[in-house]
Amino acid sequence: MPNLRDIRTRITSVTNTGKITKAMQMVSAAKLRRAQNSMLAARPYSNKLFDMLSYISSAVDRESYPLLNLRERKVVELIVLTSDKGLCGAFNTNILKETARLMNELKGEGIKLSIVAVGKKARDYFHRFGVPVRKTYIDFYKNVKYEDAQEIAAEIIESYTNESIDELIIVYNEFKTVLQQTPKRARLLPVEPQSTGGTGGTGDGVLDRFIFEPSEAEILNALLPKYVENQIFRAILESRVSEEAARMIAMENANKNTKELIGKLTLQYNKARQASITTELMDIVGGAEALSQ
Repeated sequence: MPNLRDIRTRITSVTNTGKITKAMQMVSAAKLRRAQNSMLAARPYSNKLFDMLSYISSAVDRESYPLLNLRERKVVELIVLTSDKGLCGAFNTNILKETARLMNELKGEGIKLSIVAVGKKARDYFHRFGVPVRKTYIDFYKNVKYEDAQEIAAEIIESYTNESIDELIIVYNEFKTVLQQTPKRARLLPVEPQSTGGTGGTGDGVLDRFIFEPSEAEILNALLPKYVENQIFRAILESRVSEEAARMIAMENANKNTKELIGKLTLQYNKARQASITTELMDIVGGAEALSQ
């Protein structure tokens, strides 16, 4: 059985750990509120932009626009969003498992892969398994800006336009609730048109309501890069909120565990102290009896 000093030292250590996890929980809660507000503010614009472009793209000649042009899938690029830090539960594990499943599916179809890793955990994961990474972005979540998404999008659009890649898929954690973050894969390029229920722009469907001014080409050439930037920015915001939510819950659970452990250690300490006192009393009684004889 450990002596009293060892138990006291461990109780002090666990107590200090509990203070740290409690502080990290509070910090994550504050960051979560700010990040969630940014994410919710960006969602309506992102959804409308996607709806508009997907409708419009089904009414135009897709081969005239590189970002709409469907090609045979020979090289697929994956953007994988993870965190730069740990201590966030299964946040990174879930997204990397989803990425591994997607990679196996694509390899099974004979498709070559190109990887863009956002976050140190993604970089370290691919490095550990010897997977080549074309581009890496780290220390990305300290101060998320739209310009960061523009930088990623510009480089990817250039690769897609030059036909270095044939499809772009982003893998990230979509924020559902504080307790639920779901790994999601979304195809960004080429833009997938939605069913409009019309007749391809010649009947009474939704597409006949669109009038292009100044011209179809100018509008789409301006909106398509904006769409890619916006979808990447939205995924980054979703991933950031999911990370803070996962870290807050992980630290809350860790704090509960420290309290339970302190309770067990305190009980163990009291039992050891009682045993020590009993032993001392028995020694005193034994000594007194020896002297009386």
